[in-house]
Amino acid sequence: MGQSIFEFLFKYRPVVFERGDFAFLAPWTGLLIAVVLVALSVPTVFMYLRVKGKTATSDRIVLSTLRASVLGLVLFCLFRPILVLSTVVPQRNFIGVLLDDSRSLRVPDYDGRARGEFITEQFGPASGGNLLAELSDRFLVRQFRFSSATTRIDDVTMLGFDGSKSDLAQALDHARQQLASVPLAGFVLVTDGADNSYRSIDETLLGLKAASVPVHTIGLGQRSYPRDIEVTRVETPRRVLNGTSLAVDLMVMNRGFNGRTVPLQVEDDGRIVNTQDVVLGGDGEGVAVRVMFTVTEPGPRLFKFIIPEQPGEMVAANNVQEALIVVEDERQKILYFEGEPRHEVAFMRRVVTRDANLQLVTLIRTADNKYWRGGITELDELASGFPTTREELFTYQGLILGSIEASYFTYDQLRMISDFVSERGGGLLMLGGRRAFAEGGYLGTPVEDVLPVVLRDPTDRDYFDALSVEITPAGVRHPVTGVPDREDITPWDQLPEITAVNPIREIKPGATSLLRGRGRNEQVVLATQRFGRGKSAALTIHDSWTWQMHADLPLEDQTHETFWSQMFRWLVSGVRDRVQVYGSVDRVPRGESVDLIAEVEDDAYLRVNNTDVTAHIRSPSGDETTVNMQWTIDRDGEYRTSFVPREDGLYEVSIEAETDGEFVASKTSYIQAGDMAREFYESEMRQSLLERISEETGGGFYTPDDAANLAEDIRYTESGTTIVEEHDLWDMPVIFLMLVTLVSGEWVFRKLRGLV
Repeated sequence: MGQSIFEFLFKYRPVVFERGDFAFLAPWTGLLIAVVLVALSVPTVFMYLRVKGKTATSDRIVLSTLRASVLGLVLFCLFRPILVLSTVVPQRNFIGVLLDDSRSLRVPDYDGRARGEFITEQFGPASGGNLLAELSDRFLVRQFRFSSATTRIDDVTMLGFDGSKSDLAQALDHARQQLASVPLAGFVLVTDGADNSYRSIDETLLGLKAASVPVHTIGLGQRSYPRDIEVTRVETPRRVLNGTSLAVDLMVMNRGFNGRTVPLQVEDDGRIVNTQDVVLGGDGEGVAVRVMFTVTEPGPRLFKFIIPEQPGEMVAANNVQEALIVVEDERQKILYFEGEPRHEVAFMRRVVTRDANLQLVTLIRTADNKYWRGGITELDELASGFPTTREELFTYQGLILGSIEASYFTYDQLRMISDFVSERGGGLLMLGGRRAFAEGGYLGTPVEDVLPVVLRDPTDRDYFDALSVEITPAGVRHPVTGVPDREDITPWDQLPEITAVNPIREIKPGATSLLRGRGRNEQVVLATQRFGRGKSAALTIHDSWTWQMHADLPLEDQTHETFWSQMFRWLVSGVRDRVQVYGSVDRVPRGESVDLIAEVEDDAYLRVNNTDVTAHIRSPSGDETTVNMQWTIDRDGEYRTSFVPREDGLYEVSIEAETDGEFVASKTSYIQAGDMAREFYESEMRQSLLERISEETGGGFYTPDDAANLAEDIRYTESGTTIVEEHDLWDMPVIFLMLVTLVSGEWVFRKLRGLV
């Protein structure tokens, strides 16, 4: 409606004014007449303003302004104003039409029908009235379909709207290359803009702009759904030990279901492992959800996180997120070094003996240069005390330091402990005690940097405080302290008091407090942080065994054992191996390339480049392919290759590294190939992206409501083979209306003021 009114008043559509250059085309006679009119009018107006009498000064000013405006419009017309535009020569230029062939075009928000129906209607066989027919009258049209790849098509019957990914940058680059040798008037990009290729489009737009190739975009779909729930992302570890309690974070968005409570289900191979209620946020807001469950079956497991479809939802496919988690049935080694015999050791060892996936190697100093060793697998293991080399220490995945003073270690050993976390990626836990933290002399050592708590110079060597423990909001959602809801688990605030001899009040920036204690002072009881490749924790109490042996607790209470089991597993979770395997993605549609990256390190966990790395890829049907991985050169120890899954199902990728024919290490990873619904996530029409594409390239943005103007608008371009056209402006209806309004206004003003 707005464009129709504009065209009625100004004779031409807005695009003509946007792309035309304004000029005057007055002949000499017109200029002469204008000069005469000005010469006669100026003295007349001047004298009129000087006339005295009944006419007030303000009235004379109004009348003079009205007459001067009329004269100005007449002069404007006499100078013959025009718009100069470049227009394409009919049937001498090509236009590329890029049609989105992805699954999001199935969303039924085009007048209650699928978005793709607009494409089949408007770009079907060229018949009267549709866009293809109008474009074909003016241009030589070449059509392309695109999703993850782009191909030339003869007609829209070749579209299936089943592409699993939209890649706008790739589509524009491909079409431009295909039409590089012909006079090109531009591109028409028909899409909802739901680009999920994760590629930047900046370079593509710069190239189109430099080549003066405009892109006209037609945006399909609604800008936002009236009612929809979307599980936007899920964050899980890629590998966990069997029996581990996982804390998984999700983000849930919604529109139209403000504040509603909906169920969230976690499924493992169709078996529901957890269900919890989620309270949705406000309209268009996201709510963070943490769900906890225990993995109980080893091997690669595909977990699904599902919110059942709600009444009135526009899209149901985005209510599900999937995550591939490798559940490892391996034994992880933890070294616990204690400077003196104490009760904690026995209780911690009892927890580990019941866990087939954990091995606790205990080293207790009983006297100077004398040690008790427990849980060792070789006679010479730790025979000389704490490890003195990286290779020896780095055979463990976790390290616990009890009440052992810093002066026991050499500086190299202290640095080695720091490297154990930052470079090897291990987990470090320091326990409270008279010889721990600042009281143990760790202030100013490399180990202090690793710890999540702030150490202060000890002012009270005899500090002692009894504490009642409280869990923090972060602790409720943490895999160490977020205990399951069971009758044999006592809530944290109901546990008996424990004691601390290390006054620790602060955590470092970036650290997380999980437990705090209240006694004479408030105390940090448990805190964690990431440090380099690994993580660290500080448990500042020294008698957690009280939670097992206190008389107020029933014999069947499992709080203490559950806490330490979760602590041990968290300590070794995600710890690096000498060979690390990454896929560019761990879930991919069939036929889409996957990059495989392997990082190889020696037994001191230093990256090595002189290694032969081989990938053995086993398909779901059992076929095996062997590929040699190449060093990337850009990064030490990084090797890369790629493969294309041709079957749906689970691919097993085994990486082997050898140096001079000797085996170094191996690692197995998994890639899930199959149907993916990522086209339905964030699938609303992305108007901002489509407007940016058109604006930066000199094109226009359209919707199905105004797409009928597209073919006419594309005529006005400087690309391809063009001619120059001149469009008169002097006879625009708006000028006639302005003249009538000004003359009528003067007459009405005179009538009202009694000047007639």
